[in-house]
Amino acid sequence: MNQLLLQYSYLQILDFMTTIAFLMHGIREGNPLVRLALQYAPHPLGGLLLIKLAAIALGIYCWRGGRDKLLVRMNVLFAVVVAWNLVALIIGTASTGLF
Repeated sequence: MNQLLLQYSYLQILDFMTTIAFLMHGIREGNPLVRLALQYAPHPLGGLLLIKLAAIALGIYCWRGGRDKLLVRMNVLFAVVVAWNLVALIIGTASTGLF
């Protein structure tokens, strides 16, 4: 399996976990598509899993289609999203006095 696809899948898992952490702290999802899936799924976790499975399917499609450049760009985007989520969680936790 291609290293780019492995990185992409790993970043999807990290984004999934940081999104769960946000939801546990009562922070609203910023992505309108994910917010819609969370709202209309029978259980929010199911909606989030569905979105992440679709994202991984998109990554596999790019990998199989030889769209390495696009996969690199998506990896950079999700690396920034995960880093942003972690910083926001740390700052939010520090401001509530829990840290």
